[in-house]
Amino acid sequence: MLWRLIKFLIFLGLLGFAALVAYAYLGPFFGADFSAPQTEIREPVTLDAN
Repeated sequence: MLWRLIKFLIFLGLLGFAALVAYAYLGPFFGADFSAPQTEIREPVTLDAN
């Protein structure tokens, strides 16, 4: 009984991994945008060196 549960959990993990990989590759075709924002941010930095 315990072995069947472990096999089922491994199967669910592999299925979830496959779904995540498929979403990463096919997501842009369905409108998901994974790119980082391309805006430049400048902030002044004060260094306190002695």
